[in-house]
Amino acid sequence: MLAGVLAGCGNGDSMESIGGPTMGSTYSIKYVRHANLPAPEQVRSEVEKILAEVDKQMSTYRSDSDVERFNDLPANRCQKMPASILKLIRVGEQLSEQSEGSYDLTVEPLLNLWGFGPRAREEKVPNAQALAEVRQRVGYQHLRIEGDQLCKDAAVEVDFNSIAAGYAVDTIAAKLDAMGIHNYLAEATGELKAAGKKLDGSPWRIALEQPRDDQQVAERIIAVDGYGVSTSGDYRNYFLQDGRRYSHTFDAHTGTPVSHTLASVTVIHPSALMADGLSTLLLILGPERGWDYAETHNIGAFFVIRADTGFVIRTNQAFERLSGGKTE
Repeated sequence: MLAGVLAGCGNGDSMESIGGPTMGSTYSIKYVRHANLPAPEQVRSEVEKILAEVDKQMSTYRSDSDVERFNDLPANRCQKMPASILKLIRVGEQLSEQSEGSYDLTVEPLLNLWGFGPRAREEKVPNAQALAEVRQRVGYQHLRIEGDQLCKDAAVEVDFNSIAAGYAVDTIAAKLDAMGIHNYLAEATGELKAAGKKLDGSPWRIALEQPRDDQQVAERIIAVDGYGVSTSGDYRNYFLQDGRRYSHTFDAHTGTPVSHTLASVTVIHPSALMADGLSTLLLILGPERGWDYAETHNIGAFFVIRADTGFVIRTNQAFERLSGGKTE
């Protein structure tokens, strides 16, 4: 969702870059290497261990992951889970409660039914009976944590795609800090966190992408230091039927894709995990409810809203403060 990082250059110490495939997309790390700091291959090894662990635990596209083994369980069963998954379940519950059930981690049956999930057959609008049946298997209230186990009282299926990448970025950032690397930009599948400065002492600058599916155009450039940034939008993964657009972003309360005019939301937050989840939550809520939520909870948010004449930008004071104001 982010158009990219505007690179800078400096003198003296080196700017190192690593990257590769992950989670069906890519990751990239840029960091300033001073004397005695780890070489790129050592950093790569540590980062890819983290990404492999997140994939093994949270991927809905591999049958042996922890979450998919849980999803295969029938109702009224429990499964021992890693602490990371239980943490995300708690975050999801918090966001669900605050959005009155519109945001929900148990949307995987809906994603599959509408053609967007890992077990989807085709992209199409389901009939009312099929939708009603699947909605019986959606709802965060059917999950509970008992010690180190995750339990369910209905045949719900969990999908971490709205927060797993943000969690991975936070974990990578913590590892970089532990390795003595304090000037970096860490990105995975478009979620990112930046800290410190570039080689020349200037801030990391991030290009926010205009919500278009035909080309990448920078809508805004922001400076980031010590924050996670996440953009959620409805403009890449969707299908058309009978002249209507259906996106992959679902309101779990209704069981249908969102249909408002909010095209994308960027959130800046100290936690990449929370930025990831909140950008999805605000996109689900839409241009009015989402804006009110962001203001009430003091969330830095950048809204791109569809209008007859193109796109309308709406950004709040929290976003301007955290992003250092408009840089270009």
